Amino acid sequence: MAWAHWGCCLWLVLLCAPAWSRSNAVNLQRTDVRNCSTNPPFLPVTAVNTTARITALRQQLQAQNLSAYIIPDTDAHMSEYIGRQDARRAWITGFTGTAGTAVVTMGKAALWTDSRYWTQAERQMDCNWDLHKEGNTIVSWLLNEIPAGGHVGFDPFLFSIDSWKSYDSALQGSDRQLMSIPVNLVDLAWGSERPPVPSQPIYALQEAFIGSTWQEKVADIRNQMRTHSKAPTAVLLSALDETAWLFNLRSSDIPYNPFFYSYTLLTDTSIRLFANSSRFSPETLQYLNSSCTGPMCVQLEDYNQVRDRVQAYAQGDVKIWIGTSYTTYGLYEVIPKEKLVEDTYSPVMVTKAVKNSKEQALLKATHVRDAVAVIRYLVWLEKNVPQGTVDEFSGAEFVEKLRGEENFFSGSSFETISASGLNAALAHYSPSEEVHRKLSTDEMYLLDSGGQYWDGTTDITRTVHWGTPSAFQKEAYTRVLMGNIDLSRLIFPASTSGRVVEAFARKALWDVGLNYGHGTGHGIGNFLCVHEWPVGFQSSNIAMAKGMFTSIEPGYYQDGEFGIRIEDVALVVEAQTKYPGTYLTFEVVSLVPYDRNLIDVSLLSPEHLQHVNRYYQTIREKVGPELQRRQLWEEFQWLQQHTEPLSARAPHTSSLASLLAACTLAILGWSS
Repeated sequence: MAWAHWGCCLWLVLLCAPAWSRSNAVNLQRTDVRNCSTNPPFLPVTAVNTTARITALRQQLQAQNLSAYIIPDTDAHMSEYIGRQDARRAWITGFTGTAGTAVVTMGKAALWTDSRYWTQAERQMDCNWDLHKEGNTIVSWLLNEIPAGGHVGFDPFLFSIDSWKSYDSALQGSDRQLMSIPVNLVDLAWGSERPPVPSQPIYALQEAFIGSTWQEKVADIRNQMRTHSKAPTAVLLSALDETAWLFNLRSSDIPYNPFFYSYTLLTDTSIRLFANSSRFSPETLQYLNSSCTGPMCVQLEDYNQVRDRVQAYAQGDVKIWIGTSYTTYGLYEVIPKEKLVEDTYSPVMVTKAVKNSKEQALLKATHVRDAVAVIRYLVWLEKNVPQGTVDEFSGAEFVEKLRGEENFFSGSSFETISASGLNAALAHYSPSEEVHRKLSTDEMYLLDSGGQYWDGTTDITRTVHWGTPSAFQKEAYTRVLMGNIDLSRLIFPASTSGRVVEAFARKALWDVGLNYGHGTGHGIGNFLCVHEWPVGFQSSNIAMAKGMFTSIEPGYYQDGEFGIRIEDVALVVEAQTKYPGTYLTFEVVSLVPYDRNLIDVSLLSPEHLQHVNRYYQTIREKVGPELQRRQLWEEFQWLQQHTEPLSARAPHTSSLASLLAACTLAILGWSS
């Protein structure tokens, strides 16, 4: 009995050691990457043999009289995620990372990607490829590698307008010419092995899950055309979410996004939808009024005919309104410049960013069900992690399984980031079945995940620690939380750019010399994109407006040790101010408590505490009844415990002072 009491203080010393000395990560030499300097070269089992692929592509270059060919990592719609049949850069290089550009000449092959993917590229590429990590740009490399008079080919449907302008400008005066080739040469080399284009049905959303009919949306966009100062006669839509939103149609052509390959040419008198007509059921064709030709009838045309049809339309007395961010050079180059009306974003992209009252209610309801799934996961983790039975990959699978049990679920909204310990310091790390770490009570765990539901899209990040975090970890976490709160409770004038207020999420970190290297937030859709432009906090985002949804996600990452991110989705709402004026603020709609074990309450101001406690009360009111209704009593008790009000007068029990006090009382109790 005496040892038990004195052991408390010995345990305290061991417990606090991490707070007094942060360990440095050990750098181990990798043996799973290629080594092209040996003879023969060393290639790991993960490397892909690309010799035949490059040879086939070079045959196409020779047939087209090209000196080089540029292979980007996108599709014809500038999509964030691309389908298997569009993974051309991955096929030709073997490298499957989501960012990178490849260039093939008659004598060399090279890949450019950022530092997140260098190791992955070295594991997956064979020695046919040179990896460029920094310094040498693609254009400067081309100028060195191809002779004067050479032609540099590219697929115009895979180049944004800005990309084309950048390459074209850089090659001006070099006696080397960019060549637009609408037939993709990688596809020709890929041949019959290329995955087929998707053929799943394209379906209309039920009325319960839409905010406006497609006819109402078309009428609104046409009204914007009529009132525009340059009087456009048509709007050309290239981004997949634009057409999906306009017609309330969905499918599954793109991973994590419920879209289908399509374009729309909406004129003042006609509606042309370019897609694979065989994928529309008779009911969907009737829904679109496709059997007629009036101004409110949708004419279905073949997807591959869009370039010819736009070019033909552009021959008339017309003006075509485009959003340059998502229109590719493949369409841009066939429209005479004097017939273009250019904005950064199309009117559809801007209009869908503001949700009406029904869309807001739908997205809020989605977040209640999503919170139930995440809370069930956190409860499961608390029970199973101490037993050593959970790893990053199995955790990611289980949280998706739990979401799959929620009504209207239609898949994950992005690849789950399930990261333990030092892996969490990689802001966009995701585990695989082959590469993952065990979850441990001795390390932080970061879960960034989301779901696609018929009524909305979700994205939430929570960071937890089941053991005893160090003092530095607690301070970093608390300052990330403070930044989240500072931005969430901010009141600002209407039409303020997100870029103007973004620093509020960083101030608590900046105060002590900490920061994070990613964006602070992004828009989110109603069963659309999880990263929905043009809402957010970057310079290229549009001004904040009532009815927009955005994530708020500050973080901190200690390389080789741990990572922290706290992400909530928030609705932009009108603020109540003392004096008259139109001001805005945020209403957080994510409904999962923060980790009390990581909060240093002494750092929080009274305003921070008040905000958290009000938020916790909201969680109790909205999620608690849903847990009770489903008789999830264990989860309900967990929710009650984790939403107890925080108090500055009751520091967390894992603080040094409280542990010393506990030991003192124990010793005194033993002595008496």
